[in-house]
Amino acid sequence: MNKTFIFLYLILMNSIIAGPNLIIILTDDQGYQDVGFNGCKDIPTPHLDSIAQNGVNCIDAHVSYPVCGPSRAGLLTGRYQDRFGFTTNPTVNPENPIAGLPLEEKNIAEVLKEVGYSSSIIGKWHMGTHPIHHPLNRGFDHFFGFLSGGHDYFPAKYNLKDLSEVKRIWDWYRTHLIRDRERIQVSEGYLTDILTDAAVDFIDKKASEKKPFMLYLSYNAPHTPLQASEKYLKRFTHIKDSKRRTYAAMVSAVDDGVGRVMARLKKHKIEEDTLVFFLSDNGGPLKGPMPFTDNGPFSKGKGSLHEGGTRVPFAVQWKGTIPSGQIYKKPMSSLDILATITALNKLKPHPKRPLDGVNIIPYLTGQKSSNPHDKLFWRKLTTQGFSLRQGNYKILLDNGRRGDSYQLYDLSKDPGEQQDLKNKKPELAKGMFEEWKKWEKELKNCIFPTLEEVWWDK
Repeated sequence: MNKTFIFLYLILMNSIIAGPNLIIILTDDQGYQDVGFNGCKDIPTPHLDSIAQNGVNCIDAHVSYPVCGPSRAGLLTGRYQDRFGFTTNPTVNPENPIAGLPLEEKNIAEVLKEVGYSSSIIGKWHMGTHPIHHPLNRGFDHFFGFLSGGHDYFPAKYNLKDLSEVKRIWDWYRTHLIRDRERIQVSEGYLTDILTDAAVDFIDKKASEKKPFMLYLSYNAPHTPLQASEKYLKRFTHIKDSKRRTYAAMVSAVDDGVGRVMARLKKHKIEEDTLVFFLSDNGGPLKGPMPFTDNGPFSKGKGSLHEGGTRVPFAVQWKGTIPSGQIYKKPMSSLDILATITALNKLKPHPKRPLDGVNIIPYLTGQKSSNPHDKLFWRKLTTQGFSLRQGNYKILLDNGRRGDSYQLYDLSKDPGEQQDLKNKKPELAKGMFEEWKKWEKELKNCIFPTLEEVWWDK
């Protein structure tokens, strides 16, 4: 009787295939205009461009925070990360179970496991380094990459076995990579290529199975340290600035990798069965007199609540469902990814953890013509900063610790956020500020020690 029940249960689980395969390709610190489909002139990105050409380029898409960790927490949960206190990058501490994504918050792999998806994360995790936060303990079936927020690109530098050997800041960039739960020694190669190899291998294995898969390809590139192999550097001898040249080579390596991933979908004839998202986790950093990233017409960059910090390159492809060659101009969010795949699988969110994203497929297919979001919110607790987008208008205070006053911008006329309209439209500004204050009451303070508190503030 028990064997019969188990057999029938397995048949039932294998038959639950409501939604498409899902691939999320996330880059790290890539500027809005560092892709061809957003106008980049000196870094060709033909494979990234093909995602936009075969689907849609979302030119007003945002992440929920302008820095790595919180942005990823929002993407993976479909919820504003401030709701559960993931307000900044967590410390790298494998002995602290609090420093990571709270266990009560379900990430995309845990959600999709309910309907039979096989999930893999390849690359950067950054959701906690304690064993309880290991990807295999958080819904993923496969992991290849690293747990912390960054890594060196050449295996010759990987001379620390694990995080227990970390003695000073940035040591975690030199740890061995992890395959599932095992630390492995990689003797040669370039990290971006190594991650792509793992992604292609995962697709090859899953393409023939009778159940959907989810691949979260979380590239470290083009995040610092600026390191690239000669294979990619020699493509950019025309770029004289050494930092921009290396950055360009790193982006090119990602583009090659994306090309290999997309070619695998075509080879296995699963392009029409696979929904693909490409985006960056935040805007490009603009430190120093000669920034090596390009956020286009938008003000500031990584770490800022200005458009340059939160508006990112964002393209979506689902052949046979989403019409190709579109430019979508209405506001969207990285929070929409989980909401979309949840809706496609007819899953209902937890009543105590409602999603902040929306299913964007009806908007991208033309079934709905309204704005996907009436409002988009941001909070930057570390600087007492905040922002609210409502239609074309945006209120913004990037750093409240300096005693600054918030501003009001009309992004339809002033995407660079140069003309403060608060004195010209005081009632609008006041009303939007009240809306933000109302939302703030739903948020938590930071729940864990931050990287700054543990390493920089000693």
